[in-house]
Amino acid sequence: MTLMHWVIICTAALFAGGLNAIAGGGSFLTFPALVLVGVPPIMANATGTAALLPGYVTGALAFKDDLGSLRSMTMKKLVVFSLIGGLIGASLLLATSDAGFRRIIPWLLLAATCLFAFGGKLANRYASTAESAGTAGFAPGSVWPLIVVFLVAIYGGYFNGGLGILLLAAFALLGETNMNSMNGLKNIASAVLTAISVLVYALGDAINWPLAFAMMVCSTLGGYLGGRLARKMPARAVRTVVIITGAVMTLIFFQK
Repeated sequence: MTLMHWVIICTAALFAGGLNAIAGGGSFLTFPALVLVGVPPIMANATGTAALLPGYVTGALAFKDDLGSLRSMTMKKLVVFSLIGGLIGASLLLATSDAGFRRIIPWLLLAATCLFAFGGKLANRYASTAESAGTAGFAPGSVWPLIVVFLVAIYGGYFNGGLGILLLAAFALLGETNMNSMNGLKNIASAVLTAISVLVYALGDAINWPLAFAMMVCSTLGGYLGGRLARKMPARAVRTVVIITGAVMTLIFFQK
């Protein structure tokens, strides 16, 4: 690793932390930056995920006063199925070869970009429609909410991009209508499944810890600065930058 490589990944982590604090999408910067400096794709994904873990934990704490149980499942079930799904997703990542993962990357980035661009609007629209109609989510005791959370957790354990938007869309589908509560639940699920994923990555020796720790520091600083700037910057403009970044990165990896 040269000095320029450290500058690239630390700068990416700094801006990623800021993006996550304002609108999300930080993984669109951390993952490509790690691949750019020569980190193998699977290790880049694992290292970037580890770097963003503290942000999920602090995000969950920030919404602790707004947390409530899901209408269609208990908090215990949310945590358990997030853990199991994250475990499976992380294990699938380690079972994938670098060559195979490199072929999948463009499609994962494309899916994450589309989720970021359209998932939030769809989730908000569904939640608003369900709230006004008074009929939202699945019937009590239905197995579908567990399946939805489980599948999203597998995705999150395998590839972290677009996870927050996908979780918000899933909670809207499950009948949640309070955005603060949904954000809190999103951060809880993200923290849980990311924590177990990082543990699996660590046991599989898939994390470059020096890079991960440096990125943690930078992303935390970026998150603090981004949180302060969030009050002054139009969210739509930031989201546009994230979407453009995701689209550019997707095109680059398709060309490769």
